Amino acid sequence: MRTAPTILHLDMDAFFASAEQASKPSLRGKAVVVGGLGPRGVVATASYEARVFGVRSAMPMAQARRLAPNAAYLVPRFAFYRSISEQVMDLLRALSPLVEPLSLDEAFVDLEAGGAAWDADSARLAGARLRADIRAVTGLTGSVGLAASKMLAKIASERAKPDGLVLIEPGTERALLAPMPVRTLPGVGPATGDHLRRAGIHTVDELAEAGEDELVRLLGKAHGHALYAMALAHDERPVVAEREAKSVSVEDTYDVDIHDRTRVGTEVRWLADRCVRRLRAAGLSGRTIVLKVRRYDFSTLTRSETLRGPTDDPAVVREAAARLLGSVDTTGGVRLLGVGVSGLADYTQEDLFAQAAGAEAESPVEEPVRGPAAGRPAPAERRWPAGHDVRHAEYGHGWVQGSGLGRVTVRFETPDSPPGRVRTFPTDDPDLEPADPLPLVHRTPAGPEGTALPGQGDGAVGRVSSEAVAEGG
Repeated sequence: MRTAPTILHLDMDAFFASAEQASKPSLRGKAVVVGGLGPRGVVATASYEARVFGVRSAMPMAQARRLAPNAAYLVPRFAFYRSISEQVMDLLRALSPLVEPLSLDEAFVDLEAGGAAWDADSARLAGARLRADIRAVTGLTGSVGLAASKMLAKIASERAKPDGLVLIEPGTERALLAPMPVRTLPGVGPATGDHLRRAGIHTVDELAEAGEDELVRLLGKAHGHALYAMALAHDERPVVAEREAKSVSVEDTYDVDIHDRTRVGTEVRWLADRCVRRLRAAGLSGRTIVLKVRRYDFSTLTRSETLRGPTDDPAVVREAAARLLGSVDTTGGVRLLGVGVSGLADYTQEDLFAQAAGAEAESPVEEPVRGPAAGRPAPAERRWPAGHDVRHAEYGHGWVQGSGLGRVTVRFETPDSPPGRVRTFPTDDPDLEPADPLPLVHRTPAGPEGTALPGQGDGAVGRVSSEAVAEGG
């Protein structure tokens, strides 16, 4: 393990909810919950204001509504979050060539590899500058942990939340870890934690005192060795710049089980097209098409078909998925469908069109995706997901507060406006249409190469209250 705290862990604060607060002035400082809004939905992210009421990520949405009935409940805008994530990752890559993204809002950075830090002082300065740049570029806040290992850097960023920086000095790691619960360590989930608790092991110090042999006896050789090393603050894992994707997939869970076989087939075709969009966005193709079906009784079936070569042709993927669906009994109803592609490559095999017998003209897979289910239009009524962007011919840009019974309620405001007025329209109002999200921070003036200068823009936009209970994310 290195002797300087030059591994950085960044975790954006309540990322999805903070992005929504930044783009919607009327929600700043208020409880916001982002996730699936149907009966089976779960919380993706809760703002710190919502966490005061006990709302947490992965909680059933119905439970969240009981805990915080007056919170704003919004459907995720993943394309919007991804665009912000790309801005943040660009800032990280400016610090070092070794950046290991863990998700849209979390990453490790090896500062030493980029020459950005070599000791505690330089690491602290790099972390402070990064936080300032993130606020200037995105209008959001992130928490930074600095340590001599990945495990400790992540622990440090958790202690820094929200909107802070914590550096763990080399030599202090054992004393810091000792009183912490065993669940603090990577690889200790609920099952392992319960197993250790039954053995009388509750803290990291007790884990170290148990000894390596006892942990191997309790947890097995690999897990026991790894946890003993971590309890002693030993973590030699390097920051890995690239993680090769093994598959690309999309899936939808339905609020009401689908019984109609024709509807199931239509859903599978839409999923296949969405999967191809992701493949092409990543510059990939694949040989194996995978269909996932979760039935009414929660039984999950997976079927796959391997082609002669890699493809990113939507007709090929659609027809393969349809063939796989033909081998699945959907009697009784379907609650989840998914389509994936594995065996990835960065090229396509040109003659694969032959595998799509009677292939139809290619669908418009490059169309922008909108809505919680990738922009599928409702057959009878236009869909207006809560929180998504709209534009009205007379009133301008706004976002959907809610819809139902043939009406949609919109609040008209932008990231840099005061809280806006609320108006209600028929769902088929021809003057109302879906819109793209607006940038959170305006960049003026431009730098010498036509790009925004770092630190310019209104860094206060989207600031999240840090008075609530801090708990990850």
